[in-house]
Amino acid sequence: MKTILISVFAVLCLSAGAQIKKATLQASGLTCSMCSNAINKSLKSLDFVEKVEANIKNSSFDVTFKPGTAIDFDKMKAKVEDAGFFVAQFTAFINFNNTAVENDSHVAAENMTFHFLNVKKQVLTGEKKIRLLDKGFLPAKDYKKNNAFTKMPCYKTGEENGKRIFHVTI
Repeated sequence: MKTILISVFAVLCLSAGAQIKKATLQASGLTCSMCSNAINKSLKSLDFVEKVEANIKNSSFDVTFKPGTAIDFDKMKAKVEDAGFFVAQFTAFINFNNTAVENDSHVAAENMTFHFLNVKKQVLTGEKKIRLLDKGFLPAKDYKKNNAFTKMPCYKTGEENGKRIFHVTI
């Protein structure tokens, strides 16, 4: 049974034709290089993170992921919060291979489901930058504003049928 589930999961991942390579997050509340260092160390402790490069001037962190590992954006956000700060913006760079997207629809990619908001119907190919729109990944004012782009309850709960849904835009 496990083999069948793993095979189905692998097919779903490959059918989406996407790979998450890296992410950039901007933190709020940083006042010095020690603050930046705390987040840097915290992010590096995640098993799926290969490298973290900090930019002190704009309080951002470029995170490169280890190939073939399951990436968890919620764990990254938690690590920033555990260091005493908040995520002000979160973008991920994903390599798509002929992946169809349209407004207010879900797309599976790797071990995640993305709900695209405020996008035109299109086919994504190559590396694309997506921005997370979920609570805790952007300022509260922006989160409330994005509620107008969907009627689906998963935007407020962050899940559907017990599965985590990440809300994104291009």
